[in-house]
Amino acid sequence: MLLLELFVSYLKIGFFGFGGGYAMLSLIQNEVVVRHAWMTNAQFADIVAISQITPGPIAINSATYVGYTVGSQLGGAAYGLLGSVVATFAVCLPSLTLMIAVARFFLRLKDNRLVEGAMRGMRPVVVGMIAAAALLLIFPHSEAPGDRNFIDAWSWALFGGVMIGSWRKVNPILLIALSAAAGIVIYYPF
Repeated sequence: MLLLELFVSYLKIGFFGFGGGYAMLSLIQNEVVVRHAWMTNAQFADIVAISQITPGPIAINSATYVGYTVGSQLGGAAYGLLGSVVATFAVCLPSLTLMIAVARFFLRLKDNRLVEGAMRGMRPVVVGMIAAAALLLIFPHSEAPGDRNFIDAWSWALFGGVMIGSWRKVNPILLIALSAAAGIVIYYPF
């Protein structure tokens, strides 16, 4: 039953997650943390961080990780692997199905005023969903014990440093490596 819930949740995320991975974060967070309570907000923040630094789309990476975590609750690594496959397949299925169905017609309709208007209308929604995901990570609204805000003064300092580094066009890989090193020094002192 848990694997079916996982499949349905990620199928819903795949169907209604417009705008790519970052725009999908609020929907993923709502399903995984708020609705089903499969993990805490802090665990979800860890998933987001891991999904951002691993190759591939954030939605698929997070689906694989959440699927493994939820599947493992059923009985170990074998179920974890099954959960990963179920969640990853479910989040990819809508895109695959829609692309096959729409690909033939989109090339003919891409210059249509209605289609163009719909695409333009979705742009601000995507920006709003990305902002909502950021706010949900900063201000968790769950009352679960141990589900605390992971943002502290050091997090803001690292955020500010990375923003300045990005603005000054510092190599993103260097920024990630320096942030990881700073996190180890700050949060896990030797």
